[in-house]
Amino acid sequence: MATTYKPKNILITGAAGFIASHVCNRLIRNYPDYKIVVVDKLDYCSNLKNILPSISSQNFKFIKGDIATADLVNYVLLSESIDTIMHFAAQTHVDNSFGNSFEFTKNNIYGTHVLLEACKVTGQIKRFIHVSTDEVYGETDEDAVMGNIEASQLLPTNPYSATKAGAEMLVMAYGRSYGLPVITTRGNNVYGPNQFPEKLIPKFILLAMKGQPLPIHGDGSNVRSYLYCEDVAEAFETILHRGEVGHVYNIGTQKERRVIDVAKEICQLFSLNPETHIKYVENRPFNDQRYFLDVQKLKSLGWFERTSWEEGLKKTTEWYVNNSDWWGDVSGALLPHPKMLMVPGIGRKCDGPHNRNSASTFVANNSIASGMVIRSPRSPKNNPSTQKRGLKFLIYGRTGYLGGLLGQLCEKQGIPFVYGKGRLEERSQLLQEIHTVKPTHVFNAAGLTGRPNADWCESHKVETIRTNVVGTLNLADVCREHGLLMINYGSGCIFEFDAEHPMGSGIGFKEEEKPNYTGSFYSKSKAVAEDLLNEYDNVCTLRARMPISSNLSHPRNFVRKITQYEKVVDIPNSMTVLDELLPMSIELAKRNRRGIWNFTNPGVVSHNEVLELYKNYIDPNFKWVNFTLEEQAKVLVAPRSNNEMDASKLKKEFPELLSIKDSLIKYIFEPNKKSIAGAVSK
Repeated sequence: MATTYKPKNILITGAAGFIASHVCNRLIRNYPDYKIVVVDKLDYCSNLKNILPSISSQNFKFIKGDIATADLVNYVLLSESIDTIMHFAAQTHVDNSFGNSFEFTKNNIYGTHVLLEACKVTGQIKRFIHVSTDEVYGETDEDAVMGNIEASQLLPTNPYSATKAGAEMLVMAYGRSYGLPVITTRGNNVYGPNQFPEKLIPKFILLAMKGQPLPIHGDGSNVRSYLYCEDVAEAFETILHRGEVGHVYNIGTQKERRVIDVAKEICQLFSLNPETHIKYVENRPFNDQRYFLDVQKLKSLGWFERTSWEEGLKKTTEWYVNNSDWWGDVSGALLPHPKMLMVPGIGRKCDGPHNRNSASTFVANNSIASGMVIRSPRSPKNNPSTQKRGLKFLIYGRTGYLGGLLGQLCEKQGIPFVYGKGRLEERSQLLQEIHTVKPTHVFNAAGLTGRPNADWCESHKVETIRTNVVGTLNLADVCREHGLLMINYGSGCIFEFDAEHPMGSGIGFKEEEKPNYTGSFYSKSKAVAEDLLNEYDNVCTLRARMPISSNLSHPRNFVRKITQYEKVVDIPNSMTVLDELLPMSIELAKRNRRGIWNFTNPGVVSHNEVLELYKNYIDPNFKWVNFTLEEQAKVLVAPRSNNEMDASKLKKEFPELLSIKDSLIKYIFEPNKKSIAGAVSK
């Protein structure tokens, strides 16, 4: 059995809907230590009353919003320190998908993509549970004895299931490409209290309550498996805690029923004659005859179905009898082929209590820290006259912290550039890009620093070597063959305070000194790469440390990191203020500088001093707690480097270079203080 996973802060998308509301209420009820954050746009099939049992809980927060809004999703992940996502939000009714399939693509595929991208950017998610459907398998043969296993081929037959299969492909790709810890579930039909009555069982119950005919698509011979909602909620509880990353789990039952038999049983519950109260109507454009799942994999985690069909149907019927007005006027949903309620932009009114700390204010008002502060008199990039003649940069590391900022900087300075798409370890791809782009300089900002931190490298050593060592050397060698200078953003986390460089002495490590720290595999890989790069005379290696930019919302920003930690050490360190130093890396390329450079501001600054500045300039109410290196070591897989770098060589090249504390104030905290003041004044 897999190791038990314990989340802290869970985001549940679509939790005002049917299945997710039962999962949410169950987690709130069983795990008071978990914080549950719900994002739901309150579409037609959602209702805040579904999560009434959770709303009054201290560990619950509701945010009205659409997961297709990237700014909102990023804000929620960061501000709520989300480590786990249970992604239920989707359009799910097959009939609607035949009439408005584009809305299904927008919600089910695009919405999922936005969520995945936010997870990649923030780099803090430890579990991403994607909720899919058994319909992605397509139709099961009528005589099949074994159900679809998780490795069965996906053969969706309607627009709804096709969009769910498409979303699954994105989830799988982000798991493989970016290491996102994903789990996918595929479930049978679910029934129970709170379900919107466009679905078969609640529709039949409400119609039977009124004595109206129950509409059967086709001849009613289609077979479905129905699982009671509380059993499904328990299945998700099990997968959350025991499911293995990278795996798919079927959620279902092998107790099947024909649609016509379900209609007859509901007629009997209300003492109606099936002969007169069942009406056969035109079938769907395509109606799968049968869905059948194998659920042994889920059962191996300890889950089993608890609720019999008879008990579940009795509970469900009693609930609808006692709560017939739960959804208000649903006459349109009770039609044989409902095609209403799917108008884009039309959702359910927020007619119940909810947390008023809505992140929607962030979307409207957040103008803070939108990017780096670049001190440059350059004209906009679209003015051809400002483009630097003779320069063209090829930059690797587009999705990384430094690489992304470097591209922004080139745009502001009017320098033509192209982001490399080739994998660094693939020599043929690098050769092709250099021949196509014809750059004057190559910048390597690609590298694995860990997801979300350097501890990741300890369990992914081969991947770390492949990128940080093999890939870097490969790129340097290709550049040398073509007479190109390569600016390589290395790391200063390859040194540690020692007897010759004691903490607080002001004696920093110089460029010519050999690394003395290999406490983490990340640091070891960077030290090995730097040592071998010394054999290449076309490389300029810049040792950056604890990089900081004026974008305080970026998850890789050192200031952002330590303000999110529960506890921090207080050690003086050399650091790199990117707003000041990154433009200098471009200038070093223009000046054709080679060799190793300590790429930090002069001097050191401690964690407490940085947080004190943050408190003084950004958040007067901010508080933090310190702990020792020994205590820190207990919560880390690998220790961290602490040192002071001698920046005299860089200071000589750029006399205007500020000390670390002065640079932090000028480039980081003063601009953000002004942004905050400006936002407040509006």
